[in-house]
Amino acid sequence: MTQILLVRHGHVAGISPERFRGRADLPLTDLGHRQAEATARRISATWQPAAIYVSPLSRCRDSGAAIGQPFGLSVLPLEGLADIDYGEWQGLTPDEAKARWPWELDLWYRAPDQAAIPGGETLQEVRTRVSTALQTVHAAHPQETVVMVGHDSVNRVILLHALDVPLAQYWRIRQSPCAINEIEFSENGFVIVTVNQTDHLCDI
Repeated sequence: MTQILLVRHGHVAGISPERFRGRADLPLTDLGHRQAEATARRISATWQPAAIYVSPLSRCRDSGAAIGQPFGLSVLPLEGLADIDYGEWQGLTPDEAKARWPWELDLWYRAPDQAAIPGGETLQEVRTRVSTALQTVHAAHPQETVVMVGHDSVNRVILLHALDVPLAQYWRIRQSPCAINEIEFSENGFVIVTVNQTDHLCDI
């Protein structure tokens, strides 16, 4: 069994007020760094990961580096964990996107599994690449604990995939900055142990 600690990166600009961040390489804010350090303390007190896999974007690399520091682990970028490609929406607020693509944006919030982001990815395409990433990690660590640091959208899709739940339920999962999710992955499939743990961030 591979034990996966699925973590969302720390706070960045564009979470609130909301913008479509996607592949924009945004740095962690001061709050984000403090969240990553608190997550590192929680993980080092509870688990012993063998590896830290991260999205190639710096907000995940820096969050993962903080988590790996107590263990002397360097981060391992994994392209399959990169954030969803928001295409022409990247950098826009939802209101700005709605002004140009009202039908497409309405579909994204109403039926995300059917949405086609202009110039971007579909959730089905995200699911394909995160499934490959999970198989890669499981093959490399069949009996170990690993950390995977991803993004809001990517982590939601990973959890839906692990639960074998339709992508239509995308909006029914919450992923807070630096939340921890525990997943067990074996030849028999996935077991979700916890979702969106944030108690380690209460004092921040």
